[in-house]
Amino acid sequence: MAKKSKKQQEALKLVDRAKLYDIEEALKLVKENATAKFDETVEAAFRLGVDPKKADQQIRGAMVLPHGTGKTQTVLVFAKGDKAKEAEAAGADFVGDEELINKINQGWFGFDVIVATPDMMAEVGKLGRVLGPKGLMPNPKTGTVTFEVEKAIQEIKAGKVEYRVDKQSNIHVPIGKASFELNQLIENFEALTSTVIKAKPQSSKGIYLRNVSVTSTMGPGIKIDTTTLDAK
Repeated sequence: MAKKSKKQQEALKLVDRAKLYDIEEALKLVKENATAKFDETVEAAFRLGVDPKKADQQIRGAMVLPHGTGKTQTVLVFAKGDKAKEAEAAGADFVGDEELINKINQGWFGFDVIVATPDMMAEVGKLGRVLGPKGLMPNPKTGTVTFEVEKAIQEIKAGKVEYRVDKQSNIHVPIGKASFELNQLIENFEALTSTVIKAKPQSSKGIYLRNVSVTSTMGPGIKIDTTTLDAK
């Protein structure tokens, strides 16, 4: 196990690991403990009462955070003709087709998100073994396979985030930067929590929000009292 720095050790002293905090108190602590020389990302983590092995419990989607993520996403769009022109006008960083596909196959990954029009997916699908492991494959469930190219780009640039349950039934999503105002982090967290709750599968039984926590890049995880969340 890596040795914790003095700052990390001091941060741990401020957090009661046995306590469940309300979200305002928790995010205050996250901001106080974000003492790195860079603007740390704040992340929310949810442990859900679902079985990802079941097809109807594989939660996945996307949403736009009210205050964005604090990061400007680099968007690549696979499109042709008028849709390519639409993508360029909407502010896409890279637009193309076969040439960009070949470039990615050669190891280029100078982008954060890919949007593709449906008619391009036969070709883009060939990149599955390259993009899949990195979580970059466009998907209709996250709104990245669409003919509404302009809308998709605007949402991504505005702070759209994807959420997806992993094999351990966890979802990890960035909700902003440590430099954000406290109310901005709270509103982003509440919007995300509401979306995750609404995504609860009908076949999921028992407690849905098992554990919820927030943390910054270098800070300790702080557990949230799920009874204070609107889990209806």
